[in-house]
Amino acid sequence: MVELGCDWLGLRLANPFVVGASPLCDSADDAVALVDVGASAVVVHSLFEEQLIADQVSANRYLDSMIDTNAEAPSFLPETDVFSGSANPMLRHVRRLTEVLDVPVVASLNGVTPGGWTGYARELAGAGAAAIELNLYDVATDLDETGEDIEERQLSVVADVVGVVDVPVSVKLSPFYASVPNFVTRLEAVGAAGVVLFNRFYQPDLDLETLDIARHLVLSTPAELPMRLHAMAILHGRTQLSLAVSGGVHSGTDAAKAILSGADAVQLVSVLLKGGPSALARIVDELAGWMDAQGYRNLDEAKGATAMGNVANPHELQRLNYAQLLHSWSL
Repeated sequence: MVELGCDWLGLRLANPFVVGASPLCDSADDAVALVDVGASAVVVHSLFEEQLIADQVSANRYLDSMIDTNAEAPSFLPETDVFSGSANPMLRHVRRLTEVLDVPVVASLNGVTPGGWTGYARELAGAGAAAIELNLYDVATDLDETGEDIEERQLSVVADVVGVVDVPVSVKLSPFYASVPNFVTRLEAVGAAGVVLFNRFYQPDLDLETLDIARHLVLSTPAELPMRLHAMAILHGRTQLSLAVSGGVHSGTDAAKAILSGADAVQLVSVLLKGGPSALARIVDELAGWMDAQGYRNLDEAKGATAMGNVANPHELQRLNYAQLLHSWSL
């Protein structure tokens, strides 16, 4: 019997499969369905500070438009959730999920201002979130701002959030740092409990007919997994942070590769958006079957087996692998 239990962010999970931040858990019933087939934790969709600010601005404009009308009119206006103006809807949702699920509920936060990061993180933790996942995403447009400036600002944000919540803080990173290992080490130094590698950014396209931005959601494929495996293999055993893979896992064998590379947990989104709860059940069974066939009794025996510190030739995870790959190419 293969034991799939694991530790992630100090939380004990029944298996490594976590539902990543997405609309998958926008409904409590949908979240329950995913947990029933094996999800060991869920991450709610991200709370974007910009969206809350936009709601507040829209609400103020709407109310200001009534300023010169009948003074009694505002008392007849029905209550609405169109302009929430606060994080209250998300807080209610987190509380509801913690009531109906018997697995950890993780809140996801994407902020823009120091006060927004810390204020909303405190509220989400207070609503019952077992952990906070911070999405660090800066679009560099200032010619005078250096990469070091951006990294220092992000580290300050993480340190501030860690200082105001009493739950673990995980940081979801992009692959676009000059040195991911160095930045992860610095995140550990300011108190982060884990990292998720990597965020998938939905890049806008250009509509040639309208010359406007064209937005299309493109789901992940297994072709995106190797970048994650490479980063995991480099980090495993060199940091105390919990490591989670996000992006490119669509099967149990994909998950096995992530664990062999050093992942503590595997976040799933695209495969569940396409296949629903049955896809999750399949992946859990495939991983257990693969581990049993290979003689692994638990995840700890498999975790990190192909990481940089455990392979015969660690140079293959560096430039040598790239050179050999190019030489192996043929038409």
